[in-house]
Amino acid sequence: MRKCCLNSEKGQELVSFCYGQLQRKWYYLYTTDVKNSSVMPKVTHVTVVLLAKDFHPEKYRSLTRLLSSGLLDTGNPADMLEQYLSVLTKGICSDSEDGSMFNLKEYNPSAAFLEKSLKDVVNIFGVETILVYTALLLKKRVAVYTPRLPTLLDITRTLPVLVWHRQNWSILHPYVDLKEDEIEELKSSVTYIAGFTDASIENRTDLYDLLMNVATGEVTIPTHAKETFQMGKVHKDIAMFMVEASKNEEMSDQAFIKELTNITKDLVNNLQKLGVDTEDGKPPKITLDGLRQRKLTAIMENFLFNLAAAEGLV
Repeated sequence: MRKCCLNSEKGQELVSFCYGQLQRKWYYLYTTDVKNSSVMPKVTHVTVVLLAKDFHPEKYRSLTRLLSSGLLDTGNPADMLEQYLSVLTKGICSDSEDGSMFNLKEYNPSAAFLEKSLKDVVNIFGVETILVYTALLLKKRVAVYTPRLPTLLDITRTLPVLVWHRQNWSILHPYVDLKEDEIEELKSSVTYIAGFTDASIENRTDLYDLLMNVATGEVTIPTHAKETFQMGKVHKDIAMFMVEASKNEEMSDQAFIKELTNITKDLVNNLQKLGVDTEDGKPPKITLDGLRQRKLTAIMENFLFNLAAAEGLV
């Protein structure tokens, strides 16, 4: 109930569609108001909840809207189940409202990863986006706050793009309430991107290594994590690239992501070359002693070792 907006205060915005991840499953909720229904005269609102294994908001928004439309048309949940089973077995079903067809083949899985604009995120946070990039690269815990749920969903779903080389959206928890069950699940994860509409998340520094405030465009780093985010020349160069690319109207979002990914891959590949041979014949490993022999700055040495740990190179 706390996710579907049905218990929202009077006058509060009704968000028709939202989604999140809990217990390694994605949930998608489509809510609509019911007005002057002859088949459901005592019903004021309906929320359709759908659980799935994959992340694809556009696909499941269309499907839950279709299922909701079917229920509102007849008032019979069995008709809605029939539509769902048609999708499950045939991959298609028709929309009772307008006769259009829902077809699973029209939804490319990777399209969901690129639906929103990384440029928009960089334009909000400017050079401080490099801190977010660093946090995700080093597999830290990122919290995002904004009171508006639609904005929260758009921002959080875009962030894994910063580490596109990992193709990992399982770290995304776009809509989290500060309730015990959800917090305990977060705490069981080493790294995540978690979205909150509750401003009190700012005081829960035990839950994040970096906090993004969308409304102010500010990034906050708690005391316990400050050492991780010391910036060197490589960070400044990447930060300037991101800011300039975000303002370059001739560069598409996909071109921006591709270039940033190439920068990241070069960074990781060059790091691998600093590996030290091991006695057991396994691939070379990154060691602090090995990095110190390279006469790097303390900031770069610390960053590279943390990156090596995140990439499984130690």
